[in-house]
Amino acid sequence: MRSLTRALPVAMWSPAALAHAEAAGGAAGAATEVVGALVLAAVWLAYLAGARRRRAPRRAVACFHAGQLTVLLTAFGPLDVLAADSAALHMTQHMCFMLVAAPLWVLANPLPQFRALARGRPAGLWRLLARTGHAPAVWAVVHGATLWFWHAPGPYRLALADPWWHLVEHASFLITAALFWASSLHAYPQARGAAVVAVAATLMHTGLLGALLTLAPFPLYGRGSIEDQQLAGLLMWGPGGLFYLAGGAWIAQRWFALRHGPLRG
Repeated sequence: MRSLTRALPVAMWSPAALAHAEAAGGAAGAATEVVGALVLAAVWLAYLAGARRRRAPRRAVACFHAGQLTVLLTAFGPLDVLAADSAALHMTQHMCFMLVAAPLWVLANPLPQFRALARGRPAGLWRLLARTGHAPAVWAVVHGATLWFWHAPGPYRLALADPWWHLVEHASFLITAALFWASSLHAYPQARGAAVVAVAATLMHTGLLGALLTLAPFPLYGRGSIEDQQLAGLLMWGPGGLFYLAGGAWIAQRWFALRHGPLRG
């Protein structure tokens, strides 16, 4: 645990990472890399400190660290630089945030550790987060609107051109995806049916977005090749859909077990 804590600043602020940032956006790119690294490090260290006050199951700890490592490798490395010139790699980056890191955070259920560190303050925030399981449809709409907004041509180009907007884009994907998956995977018993519908609806509209990118007769973002855009669409349409299918099936199984009892072979 101590070795992991010491390794965080080295991994996040290494010369290679800053060199990538400067190549991507000069001084502004380097500044956003530092801000993003500070936030990620603060969350990571807060969890480690909270876990010392309130122990978490080993599986939960592993999920949290895996989620953090996913963000680290996705946002602070060559993929982030290469994604500026490739719609397919940009889509891969987004999928890593929304379909890998965010669900891992949710499966880790880190709120008890964060709350132990904060000693329950602010109480209103904890109540809001605890109630996400009541409203999977709401968070599905919020996350869906965020996803479609940033994949519209104007906001997409803005995020690529301005490192600060790029940081906002990534943060919005991570936060809304985490709230969506938390509200669905941890849905209260009376809301599990709504959670299944929310995940199914997300599967359908993300598939539609993937289809639009794949079947469009010209590059929608005014840059890159049509083949690169088609590959990006196929990634969202195919592999991306599998994550939603898996999540929806898991929720549906829990819902079925709640209503009819566990399946018996």
